[in-house]
Amino acid sequence: MPMPEGQKPEETSRDRCVLVCQNTSCLRHNSQEVLNTFIAEAENVVDVNIEASGCLGQCSTGPTVRVTPDEIWYYRVQPSNVPKIVTQHLQGNEPVDNLLNPRIHPRF
Repeated sequence: MPMPEGQKPEETSRDRCVLVCQNTSCLRHNSQEVLNTFIAEAENVVDVNIEASGCLGQCSTGPTVRVTPDEIWYYRVQPSNVPKIVTQHLQGNEPVDNLLNPRIHPRF
């Protein structure tokens, strides 16, 4: 399929990435199911890749989910949280405040 005139190749790629930690401590807290739920829920969301990740360095607050290039970090994510993250953040561009990792997104 030809690229629309004036559009660069990188603009057609999926540019937002959801990284779901699959390291030991996050796996103990159900991160595999979190990953599978993201894959299912975000199936039709344009410009989003869902990927398994190695350790994201937030072991005591896992499962950890990092959204790039937004640099939004979610903590203690459970499968039941995923639909809200998908609709509110990935589709609506509004992070889910109560799931933001307080170490990375401090509130003053």
